Amino acid sequence: MIIQSRRVLYNNQLQPAQVEISEDGVIQSINLSYDPRLWSETAEEVIDAGNSVVMPGIVDAHVHVNEPGRTDWEGYETATKAAAAGGITTIVDMPLNCSPVTTTVDALKIKIPHAQANNLVNIAFWGGIVPGNHTEIKPMIAEGVRGFKCFLIHSGIDEFPHCTESDLHLAYQQLQGTDSVFLFHAEVEVDEELADSSSLADNAYDKFMLSRPEKMEIEAVKMVIKLCLQYKVRSHIVHLSAATALPLIREAQKAGAPLTVETCHHYLTLNSENVPDGATEYKCCPPIRTKQNQEELWAAVRDLSISMVVSDHSPCTAGLKCPDTGDFMKAWGGIAGLQLGLSLFWTSCKERGLSISDLSDYMSANTAKHAGLQMRVGNTTPGLRGDLVIWNPEKQFTVTEDMIFHKNKLTPYLGMTLYGQVEKTIVGGEVVFDGQTGFTGAKPGQIFLN
Repeated sequence: MIIQSRRVLYNNQLQPAQVEISEDGVIQSINLSYDPRLWSETAEEVIDAGNSVVMPGIVDAHVHVNEPGRTDWEGYETATKAAAAGGITTIVDMPLNCSPVTTTVDALKIKIPHAQANNLVNIAFWGGIVPGNHTEIKPMIAEGVRGFKCFLIHSGIDEFPHCTESDLHLAYQQLQGTDSVFLFHAEVEVDEELADSSSLADNAYDKFMLSRPEKMEIEAVKMVIKLCLQYKVRSHIVHLSAATALPLIREAQKAGAPLTVETCHHYLTLNSENVPDGATEYKCCPPIRTKQNQEELWAAVRDLSISMVVSDHSPCTAGLKCPDTGDFMKAWGGIAGLQLGLSLFWTSCKERGLSISDLSDYMSANTAKHAGLQMRVGNTTPGLRGDLVIWNPEKQFTVTEDMIFHKNKLTPYLGMTLYGQVEKTIVGGEVVFDGQTGFTGAKPGQIFLN
């Protein structure tokens, strides 16, 4: 296959180029020219993308697929379709909310066949750390998990209990000397009295936001930084929401802590001032915060204190969102939006003067490196897999329910007008999604184990 365009992202620049992908799905060469006649007689397939952008497929390193066990929430078939339709060529699946949770080798071996049956895109796995499973860490690394996630507060499901500091020491001791990474849902319970919200109804967004104050994130980040500096093991804060934790993070990074941070599309796109009461599709943990907080997160994205942007796609069935009452205090905390990440982030990048190269770093190169996949995906480099997205950054579209491919369609992004229309998604040199004709039926995705 040869894909050519006047705008191929290569070496951090958009330039005319032709990308040749071999029969085994690997980028063979990059020719820095645009000529419809070149190779046309020898190539098995030529895609001329014209003025559309050709760049590395998105690597979304924070996705909750929930299969096996909770496939009424989401599953590999629908999740990988949503990914492909959004230009995502690799997802890294979280260890919950599937059942069994991925905290043992046996549970991982149960999960893998489910992924293999629906691999439109590449799939990798995070393992989980819970109290008492530290002896599973090295065996799970040997089986191919990319790293491990833990919670410092109730996870939302009882079968994935949160860790105490003593549990973390045991886990860090196992991780020392490995290339693995320790991921933290960084919220802890705090002793101090919460702000009084008794006058607010349970369907008031402010009541929920006040129940998860920024201090919960700050105290958790302090703990992570302390342990990261002590053990010198790669550590990662998932879905940072509280900008007030950023000075601590910057200081730790400056001091040499091997600490990385991600934030999510919902924190960079949505703000608490615009969340309607009762609109539980906006509920996530930690919560969407104020517009001022959002601006500070964007500043951290710009200075690379936050170096990754992911979906944290965490859907559930509609009933778990309490649509009849709009009760934020009881509704499931998680936002569905896997398919829309490229367009959400680009729409904001376009407004803020960030480039397509910047976007690709935050959503492909950096996330691939984070998951230890940089020698396979994340760049248009000869020798890496031929995983590409062809898209039109100038094209606008409105998000409607009928265009969404993930299983449960409830999302706060319905009705939004976004820039960035995906035209084709290519995995391993095969088109898996075409914006005009839909899914091709190809399943060339790989299961990324060691």
